[in-house]
Amino acid sequence: MSSHPLVSIISVNWNNPKVTAEMVESLSHITYPNFELIVVDNGSTKGNINSVKDQYPWIKLIKTGKNLGFAGGTNAGIVASKGEYLLFLNNDTEVELDFLEPLVEQFLTVPDTGISTPKILYHEPKGVIQFAGAEPTFPSVNRVKMVGQNEVDKGKYNDTRRSLFAHGACMLVSRKIIEEVGMLPELYFLYFEEFDFCHKVRDAGYTIYYVGKSCIHHKESVSTGKASPLKLYYLTRNRLLFLRRNEKGLAYLLGLAYFLGVAIPKDYLLHLLQGKRKHAKNVRKAVFWHLKKQSIHHTPQLNKRETIS
Repeated sequence: MSSHPLVSIISVNWNNPKVTAEMVESLSHITYPNFELIVVDNGSTKGNINSVKDQYPWIKLIKTGKNLGFAGGTNAGIVASKGEYLLFLNNDTEVELDFLEPLVEQFLTVPDTGISTPKILYHEPKGVIQFAGAEPTFPSVNRVKMVGQNEVDKGKYNDTRRSLFAHGACMLVSRKIIEEVGMLPELYFLYFEEFDFCHKVRDAGYTIYYVGKSCIHHKESVSTGKASPLKLYYLTRNRLLFLRRNEKGLAYLLGLAYFLGVAIPKDYLLHLLQGKRKHAKNVRKAVFWHLKKQSIHHTPQLNKRETIS
């Protein structure tokens, strides 16, 4: 087995070629010697993604022609990829020079590895942690604790350990596992698809590892404002969708009771009291989506005939 197997880095762009170009620039300097970069343009209506290809002709650019959502765009990249390993990387990130080696090494040295995920620092303010692994808090209601969040990075989280989930901004997975559990579930469109994927990987008997020697920077501010109506819709809808797809028995009933009896009514009333009628409407709309949606279990499968060689 090669110590530097081919890694296909897959990143989705939507209406933000400048940010994507900054990500590509950071990747152009990494020390890992064997990778391909696939940029998937998800039907952008603003900006010129061709400018990124002109500036970095070595990337593979795919245009979907329409917005397939994060999962659909990533899956288009998976189908076009050649690597033994695949790295899903948000386009609003910049990476450390040696970030990829520890993520790959985790697979090469620990046989039960299903996903490896790095330490993630906020791009601004510098040196503040966004993610250093995930731990369960109340599993029956799908609540998790993001380890180290908002702490100044002083090296406390430079270890490697099990994590309940990987962070969707950066996660490495093997092609073998994609072929076993399927690609990202496109039904989510935005948010929670990575949690669903992680759940499937764990159910298949693999372990998710946080690898603190690997580090990237994410352009998401610590002081990000309240969710937009669209974001609130998908977060509300997809929390319930994740519950429906992945929990059974008592855990499912407790989760359903919590969301329908506590969390969602609270969100709805809070937005009404704040005069945010569009937000409240989208909370209601997210719940009614489930009353109409019966089929929730399809996950696109990758087979050798679909892979572009």
